[in-house]
Amino acid sequence: MIPPRDVQILAIAPETLALRSRSWKRLRFEVEYALERGTTANSYLIQGDKTALIDPPGETFTKIFLENLQHRIHIKQIDYVILGHINPNRMETVKQIALLNPNVTFVCTNPGAIAIKNILEKTTEVFQDLAAIKITTVRGDEFLELGNGHTLQFAIASTPRYPDGLCTFDRKTQVLYTDKLFGAHICGDQVFDEGWNSLLEDRRYYFDCVLANQTRQLESIMDKLAEFTVSFYAPAHGTMLKYGLSQLLISYRQWCETQKQQNISVALIYASAYGNTTILGQAIARGISKANVAVELINCESATPEEIKAAIEKSSGFMIGSPTLAAHLPTQVQTALGLVLANAPKGSLAGVFGSFGWSGEAVDIIADKLKDAGFTLGFEPIRVKFTPTETTLQMCEETGTDFAQALKSAKKIRNTLNPGNAVEQAVGRVVGSLCVATVQKGDIRTAMLASWVAQATFNPLGFTIAVAKERAIESYLHLGDRFVLNILEQGKQLRKYFLKKFAPGEDRFIDVATETAENGAPILTEALAYLECKVEQRMEAGDHWIIYAVVDNGKVLQNNGLTAVHHRKSGGHY
Repeated sequence: MIPPRDVQILAIAPETLALRSRSWKRLRFEVEYALERGTTANSYLIQGDKTALIDPPGETFTKIFLENLQHRIHIKQIDYVILGHINPNRMETVKQIALLNPNVTFVCTNPGAIAIKNILEKTTEVFQDLAAIKITTVRGDEFLELGNGHTLQFAIASTPRYPDGLCTFDRKTQVLYTDKLFGAHICGDQVFDEGWNSLLEDRRYYFDCVLANQTRQLESIMDKLAEFTVSFYAPAHGTMLKYGLSQLLISYRQWCETQKQQNISVALIYASAYGNTTILGQAIARGISKANVAVELINCESATPEEIKAAIEKSSGFMIGSPTLAAHLPTQVQTALGLVLANAPKGSLAGVFGSFGWSGEAVDIIADKLKDAGFTLGFEPIRVKFTPTETTLQMCEETGTDFAQALKSAKKIRNTLNPGNAVEQAVGRVVGSLCVATVQKGDIRTAMLASWVAQATFNPLGFTIAVAKERAIESYLHLGDRFVLNILEQGKQLRKYFLKKFAPGEDRFIDVATETAENGAPILTEALAYLECKVEQRMEAGDHWIIYAVVDNGKVLQNNGLTAVHHRKSGGHY
C-alpha cells in the first residue's frame, strides 16, 4: 500500500543527494495542481567540506522531511540552506531548521531576505529569537565554495510571481538547481525523465499555469541559464531533466513566442499579503491565456512604476488584484492604481479581484475608483474570503476567459483571415452529430455542446472530439480524465439549453434531468444515447485540442430517435 506521503532519498551526482518529498494527492488549491497527479517537493543535499541544503520543502512535508534528513546528516552539520524562493509555506521548514541549527546560514536574493523578515515579523512569540538568523544575500555574480570541488554559482531568476527567484549551479557536478522553473506536478518513483515525451503534457500544463503570463522574464532567465554547461536540471517539482532537456527548452521558447504573437494583451496587476490573491490572479490569467489572449502578470510589490506604466499603455484591458490590510489598500496597490488612472485609456475594459480575512474593503475601493474614472468593469468584482476553493478557482478561470473573449469581440478579432470565402463554405459542409460532453470532478460539474465528434477506432472503440482551448471543460479533459459524451436527439430542446451563455461558475445542469454514470459524470436522461469515456491522448491543433477517448460503457436511451446533426454555412465558426 502506497503511503499518503514519504521521502525518496537517492544519490544523483557525486556527494549529492536528492530528497524527494512525495504526495500522491493534490496538496493545494492552486490551478497548477489541478491535474491531481500528486507532486514531489524536491530538495538537494551537497556534501563537500561544507554542506549545503537546497530548497527545503513547505510545511506539508516539514516533519517527515526533517526526520528523513536526520537519518542522513545531523542538521547541525548543515552550513548553508539555499532558498530558490521564499513564501510562508516554505518558511515553516526554514524556522524549524533555524531552531535546530542556530549557526546555519541562509542564502537567498535580497527580495528573499526581505520576505523572510516580513514573514518573521508576523510569527508567534515562539519564533521571535529567529529574528537574528544568519542570511547571506546574493546578486547573481557570487560563488560559494563548499570544498572537494563543489563551487556553487548563482543566477537570479526573478519573475512577477517569484520576485526572489534564484537558481544554483554546481560547477563540479554540472547540475543546475532551478527551483520553480521547468517543473511539473506529478508524483511517482521515476527520478529522471526517461520517456520524456510522455511527460511533456504535464510540463506544458505547468508552463501554461505558472509561466505563460510572465514570458518576458522567462526568456531572459533562459538566456542567462544557457551560459552554464549543464548535465541536467534539478527542479523543485517532478522529475529531473536529463534526456529531454534540449527539447523542453525548445518547446519553452516556442510557447513563449506563441504568447508574444498575440495581438491582444491584458495587464494583470496585483499584490498579495498571504498568497491568496496571487492564487486568484493565476487562475484568472490561466483563463485569459486559454482564449489566445496574452496576459502579463505584474507584481506591484516588486515592479517599478515604469514597468507598470509600460504594461498599461500597451494592454487592451487590465485587472487589479489586492488584499485588504486594516480596511485599506496596500501602499503598492495605491501607487499602481494611481498609474492606471493616469495612463490607461478611458473606457478600457477592467476587472477587480482580491482576497481578505475580515472586511475586504480593498476590492470595493478599487472598483469604485475605476468606475468613477470612466472605466468599464468586465465582471462583477471578485471577493474571496481566506483561501480560495477549487470551485472558486474554476469560476476565476472562466471569468478570465470571458474577459478575454469580450476584448476580442470589441476588437472584432476573428479566427480566420478571410471570413465567408469559398474554402470556409466548403469546410462548413462537414457535418457532425450534436453532443454534450459532461464532467464531474470533485465539486466541479461542467458541460460543453460539441459537434466536432468522430469515431476514430474500432478496437478499442474510440472517438475524437475537438475542444476549443478557451472552453471551461478543457481543464478536465487531460490524460486519464473521465467524462460522458451525451449524443443528442433530433428535435429536442437540449441543444438550445446548452447553446446559451453561462456565467462563470454557473451550474450547467440546474434545469436539466441527469443521472450519474459509473465514472461519476452526469448523464443527460433526455439524450438519445450516452458513452462513458476515458481520455487516452491529447493533441494540440491550432485553437483547439483534439481529444482521443476510449469508450468504457454506453447505452441507447431512445431506440426510435434520430441523431441531431449540425449544418453550417461556414467553416469559420460553429
